[in-house]
Amino acid sequence: MLFTLIALSALAGIVRATLNGQCTANGIPGVCLSTTTCSSGGGTSIAGFCPNDPTDVRCCVKTSCGSGGNCRWTSQCASGNTVSGLCPGPSDFKCCLPSGCAPPPVNSATMSLIERFEGFVASPAPDPIGLPTVGYGHLCSTSQCTELGISFPMTQTQAVNLLLKDLKTFENCISADIVDSVRLNDNQYGALVSWAFNVGCGNAQSSTLVARLNAGENPNTVAAEELPKWVKAGGVTLPGLVTRRAAEVDLFQTPSSIIAHPPSC
Repeated sequence: MLFTLIALSALAGIVRATLNGQCTANGIPGVCLSTTTCSSGGGTSIAGFCPNDPTDVRCCVKTSCGSGGNCRWTSQCASGNTVSGLCPGPSDFKCCLPSGCAPPPVNSATMSLIERFEGFVASPAPDPIGLPTVGYGHLCSTSQCTELGISFPMTQTQAVNLLLKDLKTFENCISADIVDSVRLNDNQYGALVSWAFNVGCGNAQSSTLVARLNAGENPNTVAAEELPKWVKAGGVTLPGLVTRRAAEVDLFQTPSSIIAHPPSC
């Protein structure tokens, strides 16, 4: 009986640790995470702010992300301008950017490139590495994409509208990751959004490509040298990715007088 009570008490303590739950450390919003997960996401672990937190679960805060942003729960982001993939923890703990100019949507050349390489999938199906997708590269959260609330097969119009919605996340993260001193035309910006849509915001943020652009190197040189490195999925080089990266380099190096980054008000 005593052993049972001790076990139940220990279990209750684990439950009260509220892993992935909200916390506030010294006035800074955070999320209760293991110290390893927090560190790998660029956050700082602060003890004593998660209920009965065990040694390896602490309040994880990240006070710098994107361009002038901080990691916040979406309900706490006053500007409503959030970017996914830049903060550790659950999907609703995002980089909250200041109010300001919203990044522009990609141009028609970029849309055509993405649609060509993603291909139109009318009903949910696994992508080359087995993830459920539909439309033009929409990654589903369920195997049958039931979260979309539509009947399949979907129409191409529905697929284009879904792609436009999906791209906002990647337009935001490219705009947030690249400093405003770097000027990109709409083809350069679009090529990077296509790349980020394919590899993810987290990979884009930590990439040498973004670091070199922010260091002031020639954008066309950086794109030509860095984009072709991103051709593997699951550790295997895919011919389709080799072709896609080459097309993105071509788009990036296509002259245009329309400046898309930094965004204008």
